[in-house]
Formats: sequence, structure tokens, C-alpha cells
Amino acid sequence: MVDVLILSGFSMFSVNDRERIRDRVFEMAAADPRVVAGAVVGSLAHSAGDRWSDLDLTFAVEDSHPILDVLEDWTRTLVDEFDAVQLFDLPSGSSLYRVFLLPGCLQFDLSFTPASSFGATGPKFRLLFGSVVDKPHIQPPSARNLFGYAVHHALRARFCIERGRYWQAEYWISGVRDYALSLACRCRNLPA
Repeated sequence: MVDVLILSGFSMFSVNDRERIRDRVFEMAAADPRVVAGAVVGSLAHSAGDRWSDLDLTFAVEDSHPILDVLEDWTRTLVDEFDAVQLFDLPSGSSLYRVFLLPGCLQFDLSFTPASSFGATGPKFRLLFGSVVDKPHIQPPSARNLFGYAVHHALRARFCIERGRYWQAEYWISGVRDYALSLACRCRNLPA
């Protein structure tokens, strides 16, 4: 695990590495009867991506099987076969995302959703097998809300400074920075 995380003297993953891992994960899906649909999401959904694109794959699990069981089984395989390091889990609605770091600093986002709620939540979704349910696309926060969040966080930071809670103030200031950068990206038609 430590070897994966050392950033000096490493070789960056190749596009071939990413494709080999993607192909192996789809082999896992084909061999797992609990998995009934699969899709590519993110930057590789509608293009070849670029040299730096990570791997984002999502799968539907038959409703009678807990998605966490499938995720744990697949995690063991990814760790054994690719020396994957589990970074964190992110629940979103009925889906569960697990983010991995693979050798060469390849980030792999793997998610599972019960089949009855599996579908695109945004435009970067390409179904490869199975079927989906129609879902409304998640809308990004409005510019007005981003600005409002920034103001809220700035006020929280000020109160923390007044109370002598400087580390907590830095937390809120970092949030202001994030919202300001989100607004700047929006003005330039960049995703944030």
C-alpha cells in the first residue's frame, strides 16, 4: 500500500493500463449473476478521455442482493489483482460509490445501485449492458446559491475568528474559497 502512495519516482498509469483494468472489471460484471446492468460514467462516457482521465464505472445489482455485499466482494478482487487501495466510500441516494487508488496513481470510482433505481443522473452516462430507469438529472447549484453559501461560510469564519477559533475559521475560509472557485468555473463553462 505504501508503494502506491509514494508520489516521487513513480510511473504514471498508461491509457492501456486503464483499459486493461476497465476490461477486467467488465469481465467481473459478466461473471457475477447479481450484476444486471453496467455503464461508463464521467469523462470516458462519451469520449476516449485523455491521458489523465480516471476510470468511473457503475453497475446495477439485482434488488434481492445488498449492494454492499457485492462491493465488498469486488473490493477483495481489486485489492488482490491490482493492489488497489480503498480511499473512501460515498453514499448518494440508493447508490454507493467506492473510490480506489491503483498503481500509477489511477483513480477508480466504482459504484453500485439497486436495479430498480439504476439510471443516469447526468449527461455523462453510457449504458453498456442491461437497462435503466428514467431519472431526472441532478442539477448543479445555482450561482445564487453558490454565492449564498460563500457568504454564509464567510460569516461563520468571522465568528470563529472573534472567538479565537482559528483552525475552525480556516475550515470555513476554505469553504468560501471552494465556492468562489465554483463560481469562477461556472463563468468559464467549466465543470466544478
